[in-house]
Amino acid sequence: MAEQKDPALTDAPARRCSQCDREMTHYNVFVSPTDEERPICWQCLAREEKGFNAKRDFSRQTRRGVVPR
Repeated sequence: MAEQKDPALTDAPARRCSQCDREMTHYNVFVSPTDEERPICWQCLAREEKGFNAKRDFSRQTRRGVVPR
């Protein structure tokens, strides 16, 4: 059975982010198939997911001189 935690409680110990090496209290822990835990802070996770929903060919036309109207 999965362990349920209340997100309002922040009694989690501070851990180092595996990407930026900062010590954070707000982080997500990802478990690899080899049962290795990787804590990743919210800032690195947001940076990784930035632009996820954008189209691959997305570009701003105004940088090419086209003004959409």
